[in-house]
This record gives sequence, C-alpha cells and structure tokens, in this order.
Amino acid sequence: MTGPFQQPPGYGYGYGPPNYGPPPENHLVWAILTTIMCCLPLGVVAIVKSNQVHSLWFSGQFEAAHKAANEAKKWAMWSALTMVILFVLYILVFVVFLGIGLFGVGAL
Repeated sequence: MTGPFQQPPGYGYGYGPPNYGPPPENHLVWAILTTIMCCLPLGVVAIVKSNQVHSLWFSGQFEAAHKAANEAKKWAMWSALTMVILFVLYILVFVVFLGIGLFGVGAL
C-alpha cells in the first residue's frame, strides 16, 4: 500500500554504499622531510599532492585520491634521490680536486 507520504516497497533497502575502506596513506611526513632536507621544489610538489589525498577521498573521488597518494610518494622519492645523486656528485668532485691538489695536474 503506497500513500502520498509513504515510500514504495524496497525503496532505501537492499545493498548499502560500497565500502572503500580507509583513505590511502598520504605520505605527508615523507614529503615534509624531503622538502626540508633534500630538494625543495620537488618536496613542495609532494606536499601539495599529499594534501590532496584526504580531500579527494572524502569528496568521493577514490581513484583520484589513490593517484594523488601515488604521485606524492613519487615526488618525495625523487626529491630524496636528487639529494643522494647530488651528494655522490659532490663527493666525486671533492675526490677529484683532492687528487689534483695532492698529486698535481701532471699526475693525471
């Protein structure tokens, strides 16, 4: 029996909304640490991407939230790798100039 103010049978029943679980890890701590200790421009991008994760998740854009989390991790990783590469290059340049200073230019 359906009246003007009653819901039809089955309305609002059945399956609930899908359970997507908790939001993905946003890697904010790693992004902040790589910004402070490593490469500033890449770290800032990582911070921006990691801040987008929760807002995208709670607005219902689950795939975009996962993509932002992966991009935050990627940018933080590249920031850390950039620092490692620059440190290795610094050591190599230091060793070359130390070798030139100790043995002279003619030894090379």
